Amino acid sequence: MAKLALYVALEARVGKEEEAAEFLRSLLSLAQEEPGTTTWYAVRFDHNTFAIFDAFPDEDARDAHLAGQVAVTLIQQAPDLFVDPPEIQRLDILAYKPHQEP
Repeated sequence: MAKLALYVALEARVGKEEEAAEFLRSLLSLAQEEPGTTTWYAVRFDHNTFAIFDAFPDEDARDAHLAGQVAVTLIQQAPDLFVDPPEIQRLDILAYKPHQEP
């Protein structure tokens, strides 16, 4: 059960919007390699506004993610693609509906 989460709002640099979108899509394969990452989403709100939301069962899994390849790659690429450095917000999940197979 997911109890903790991270939220990272990102604004793409002018002219880098599509490159930023493709970069965020590419992070999925890295997130899939993390057994403690319960869910991982990269979303686009509008032309240049993006975010990452991911959830974890416990603090150890969240810390492992923050020390893992997704976070490292994001921090490395952020200066070229995004206006500001990623500001990672730690969240507590109060309630959620898990996916259920039909």
